[in-house]
Amino acid sequence: MTLPTKALIVVMASPFVALGLILISGRDGVLLGQIPVFDLCIAVAFLCQWLAFVPSYLYQTEHYFDLSGSATYISVATLALVFGASGDPRSILLATLIMVWAIRLGTFLFSRVRKKGSDSRFVEILPSFRVNLLTWTLQAIWVSVTAACALVAITSATKVPIDGWAILGLILWCAGFAIEVIADHQKQVFRSKPENARRFITTGLWAWSRHPNYLGEIMLWTGVAVMALPVLQGWQFLTLMSPFFVYYLLTRVSGIEMQERQNDKTWSSDPTYWRYKETTPALWPLTRISGSQQSAL
Repeated sequence: MTLPTKALIVVMASPFVALGLILISGRDGVLLGQIPVFDLCIAVAFLCQWLAFVPSYLYQTEHYFDLSGSATYISVATLALVFGASGDPRSILLATLIMVWAIRLGTFLFSRVRKKGSDSRFVEILPSFRVNLLTWTLQAIWVSVTAACALVAITSATKVPIDGWAILGLILWCAGFAIEVIADHQKQVFRSKPENARRFITTGLWAWSRHPNYLGEIMLWTGVAVMALPVLQGWQFLTLMSPFFVYYLLTRVSGIEMQERQNDKTWSSDPTYWRYKETTPALWPLTRISGSQQSAL
């Protein structure tokens, strides 16, 4: 099966993903008119991405992909907060944390692409209508699934006061956010020096993990899920797949696996790189993995 065919199947299946999220969210959420606010959030996530796809394909540009993803997170979080939070502290905290993360990451990735001039991931994606549409559709699914537990909690008619779960979740989010920001900053400073143009970073957090930014991402979404947990009930607990979904994407789809292939190609003849890869965990600090596991990553 060719990639364009697979892309078409995924795009056609995406409404069922949205419907599945809507069904497991339950019907006890706050309504806007006769429509649950949660349902509107999911619809807005897909609408934003499909609208953004149009200029991306027409003008063959990927410059606004990451910024569009962040804008979509901010849009659905704002929609949920304005019409579903009802002044609830936990809901306000959840929406605020999502928006803070989205603004920081979106602007960082946008400025990085603008500085580089292009995103290498999109070289083969842009010309194909189906694959290009698939990419934007996957981003809509990414937004919907990762934010689902928070959106359910924010728009739920049931409100739970700030408790130990909320504090624990906030601690996890803050730790993850700090790790992601510090790791991105360290790499940005490293790359800004001309002498490092053909080198790879092994200092700071990168001495402990080959992908500390992804570690921070997984941790902060785990924190969001922990904060949302006390509000969920019944089938809504399935939305706690959020951090597991983030983990899968970052380790098996568009994160570590893709980055490692590129790194292996770039520094294939550099023994220092292979030594770093053999002695530094891919994700979790203070762990060591065998050579066979390394190659599997």
